Amino acid sequence: MASSKVYFTDMRCKVGESLLVKLDRLIRKAGIEQIDFKQKYAAIKIHFGEPGNLSFLRPNFPKTVADRIKALGGMPFLTDSNTLYVGRRNNGLVHLDAANENGFYPGSTGVQNIIADGIRGTDDVDVPVNGGVYCKVAHIGRAIMDADIVVSLNHFKGHEGTGFGGALKNLGMGSGSRAGKMAMHNDGKPVVDQSVCIGCKICTRFCNQAAISFGANKKASIDHSKCVGCGRCIGACSKNAIENSTDSSNEALACKMVEYAKAVVDGRPNFHINVVNQVSPYCDCHGENDAAVVPDIGIFAGFDPVALDKACIDAVNAAPGIVSSVWGEREHSRRYGKDGEDHMTDIHPSTDWRCQIAHGEKIGLGTGDYELITVK
Repeated sequence: MASSKVYFTDMRCKVGESLLVKLDRLIRKAGIEQIDFKQKYAAIKIHFGEPGNLSFLRPNFPKTVADRIKALGGMPFLTDSNTLYVGRRNNGLVHLDAANENGFYPGSTGVQNIIADGIRGTDDVDVPVNGGVYCKVAHIGRAIMDADIVVSLNHFKGHEGTGFGGALKNLGMGSGSRAGKMAMHNDGKPVVDQSVCIGCKICTRFCNQAAISFGANKKASIDHSKCVGCGRCIGACSKNAIENSTDSSNEALACKMVEYAKAVVDGRPNFHINVVNQVSPYCDCHGENDAAVVPDIGIFAGFDPVALDKACIDAVNAAPGIVSSVWGEREHSRRYGKDGEDHMTDIHPSTDWRCQIAHGEKIGLGTGDYELITVK
């Protein structure tokens, strides 16, 4: 596969010119205007941020992207899918509350927020994964699949399970419904925390497989031989007693995530933007954020999400680590980059971010070879 073009602009701004002006110029140079947006629904896939976390992208970024899409005749909306874990984004109602709390609403962005997989995280579409090794079908939030065009707007940061989170993670994990997220994490089998279960039996009303039973202690249990991993019981439990159990390896998790990303973009126009600032060591799904591990770098854009993420991880690994961050607490292995360092693996030694890039190449999603083009 030939190398892909990745466009880059740094975070520097001359007096009288904002970073948002530079972002608009960047995406135009990167070719967003080549897409026919006229009268087309355009899903801007974003992470609204878990309340308490302050490293997520500000609403100004999606407004700039949405304004450009509207100028091209498109009908954009912001979207994300519900989380699998217990938090402030695990159903459609609290998810919208969280988005509003973090500043994402029509008054600030100029577009509507739509939770892709509905109130309970079960409104999804089964999408074939062409070339999938781990997944033959991906369970993707319906609103994302209803769109004609997908634009991912991603905060690039570290991640404890996949090494880093960029376009591939925002597209793959972020677009998966509850069943999809379970399939990526552990092949889709929820478990009951019986210390929390109150025996109300509401979960049984949402199980079409008769997989939930109650013992002498009046606590629920799930028969995994009957369970199909739809996740409806998780959404139904008001006590958060039913949860996903993680038993996939980090490599399998990352590869499944990449396959979900391919399912999202296959067969329709797509474009991707990574903002590499406040590079926190952990995902924005956390209700807190640790100090950035490297200085702010810039914004990257292009049509190839694999090349885009590879350019970003290269830039992060070439940057100096910040000693006052968690990076400074680690023993540096100096395995990668200009100075031999691999910041993300140093921070999360149980992960190997390279499997995201390698698997994306293997299934034909994109290439890790790129030409970096700087936009002033």
